Amino acid sequence: MRSAAVTLSDMEIFVFPELMMALLLANLMSPRIWKWREDPWFAGLAKMKPYRRITRLRQYIMDHYAFNLDLETWGLTTQEREMARFLPFLDEETIRRSNALFGYEGDKYYFDIDIRTHFGLGKYTSETIPYWKTETVEAMDAFCHKAGYSTGAGECVSLAALYAAALFIVAGIPLKDIYLMATPLHSQNYVDLEEGILTNNRRLVTRKMWCNGTALSAQARRALENEQVTLVAHETGWIHTVYPEATISLEVYRRFTGKLRAFLDTPLTDEVMGNFLRHKRDIQKCFQLRHAIHGVSHYVPLEVAFQYEEGGSSLVTDATREKLLAEIDMDQFVAERIQGRIVLNDLEDAVRREKPDLNNPDDVARLKTQFACSCLNAEWAMESLIRFCHVEPRVPDPGVRTFSVPAPPLGITKDMTREAVIARLESLRASNPAADLAFYAYRDLGRTDAEPFLKAALERNPVSVAGAQAMSEDELIAVVKAMTPESIYDEPGRLAQPDEVWNYGRGDGVEKALLLANLLKARNPGAAARVEVAPDRAVLVMEGQSHEFASSKGLKAQVWNV
Repeated sequence: MRSAAVTLSDMEIFVFPELMMALLLANLMSPRIWKWREDPWFAGLAKMKPYRRITRLRQYIMDHYAFNLDLETWGLTTQEREMARFLPFLDEETIRRSNALFGYEGDKYYFDIDIRTHFGLGKYTSETIPYWKTETVEAMDAFCHKAGYSTGAGECVSLAALYAAALFIVAGIPLKDIYLMATPLHSQNYVDLEEGILTNNRRLVTRKMWCNGTALSAQARRALENEQVTLVAHETGWIHTVYPEATISLEVYRRFTGKLRAFLDTPLTDEVMGNFLRHKRDIQKCFQLRHAIHGVSHYVPLEVAFQYEEGGSSLVTDATREKLLAEIDMDQFVAERIQGRIVLNDLEDAVRREKPDLNNPDDVARLKTQFACSCLNAEWAMESLIRFCHVEPRVPDPGVRTFSVPAPPLGITKDMTREAVIARLESLRASNPAADLAFYAYRDLGRTDAEPFLKAALERNPVSVAGAQAMSEDELIAVVKAMTPESIYDEPGRLAQPDEVWNYGRGDGVEKALLLANLLKARNPGAAARVEVAPDRAVLVMEGQSHEFASSKGLKAQVWNV
C-alpha cells in the first residue's frame, strides 16, 4: 500500500481506497498551493462570499491546468501483471466487474462509444491497459516542461485532488464539506455549499447548471448517469462499493447521500422542459416555437431557434427568448403551424399551470398525452425527461456494510498554517492510515522508509525504459547526465519517480541515479546494483562501474540496494 501511495495509479486507488485521501493530504502539505494565495488573482478573496471565492479558484485552475489522459505520459502495462499484484486483496471477478481497466465498460453509453477506442487503446490487445498515474500538484505543474504543453496538466483524479486541496487552502472551504467521488471511469468532488457544487475536471457544476441542457453539463452528467459510484472519500474515512467494511462516519455518509440525491433531482418547470429539449437534440425536430411578428403568430422549427443560441447571450429557455427570436432571419419563420410538431409554448403553459410531479403516475400520464405527435414516441420522450430531471446515484449501500470504529479525526481546520497541517498529520501517522500514507504520496524520503519508493521506481516506471530502448548504454547514460539538474519537487527530501524525471527532462542527482538504475536494470535484471546516497550526492554502482551525481536533497547517508 505504501509503494502504491508513491505511484498512485488509478487502479491502485481503486484497490486501496485510503489512497484517495492520502493524495489530497499530500497536496495540502505542498507549498505550491499555499503559494497561490499570494497571486494577485486572489487579492481580496477573503471579502468574497464562498461561491464567489470558488468561481475565482475555478478560473485560476482553468488558466493553469489542462486535462491530460494520453497513453504516453505514464505508459502501458497488462491486465495479467496488475491482476497478479491485486489478487491478494480482491478476487478477479470483483476487479473485472468494477474497474474500467479490467473489463468494466459501464452501461450502454460506454458500449456505444467503444470505450477502449475512446481512450486510444483500440490498437492494442484487450490485455493492454494504461498505467494512468495520479499526479501530485508538483507533477501536474511540471507538464509545462513536456513537449506540447504550455501549462500544468493532469487526469481526472489529479484534478479532483487538486481542486479539493485548493478549495480548502485558497477558498477556505472546510474539509468536512468536501467529498471525493470515484466512478470506474471518472473522479469528481461534491462540495456541500448552498445547493451543492460538483467539480468536473477543470470546471464546476451547480445544481442549476446540472439541468441546463448544455454540452458542458451533458459531459458532467455522464459519470453519475451511467456509472456506479465506486468510492466516496471524506476526512472521516471512506466507503467503497466492493468492500464490506467502511471507515467513513455513517452519519456523515447519510448526510452526503441525501445532499447528492437532492442535487440530482430537479422539479419540472417550463425552463427545465426547454433545457431538456436543448439536451436532447434528436427530438428538437418534433417541436416548434410560436412567435408574434407584427401581432401575427408565426412558427419556427425549434432546432433553428437553438442554433441561434450559439455564440450569443440570449436563450430559448429564459426571459431573453424574445430577443433571441427577434434575431432570427424572417425567412426561417412560417405563417402556418408546422404539421406534426408540438408547439413548445403550449407545452410550457401546461407545465406552468399544472406543475406536474414526475413522481406522480397521474401527472406523468397527463404529460405524456401532451407529448403525443406523429414524429415522437411519447413513452420514450417521457422516460427521457424523467431521467433528465431525476438521476438516482448508484452509491455504495450503507445498509450492507459494517462501519468500523473511525480513526482519530484529522482535525485540520482552515485557520491552520501549512506547518501546522504537516505537524498535525505527523502526529496522526501511527493511528490514521491516510495520514501515514500521505507522506508516501508526498514522496518525502526524509520522513518515510525508502523501500516502498524504490519498489515503485523499479517496478512501475515503463515510459523511461521504452523511451531509451533504441539507445546504446553509453547514449542513455549521456542523456541522463545531461538532463537539467533540477527536481520538480522544490523541497529537500522529496523525490520524483524515474518516469517523471524522464518525461520532464530534469532531476536532482538522487533522482537521476534512480532513473539510470531503472534503465540499466531493465536491460540486465539480474545485475547487482546499489545507490550510495549522501546529503550532497548520489552514486550508482553497477557491474563494476559507478556514476556520480550532485544532489541538493540533503538525504542522510544510506545505501539502497536496487
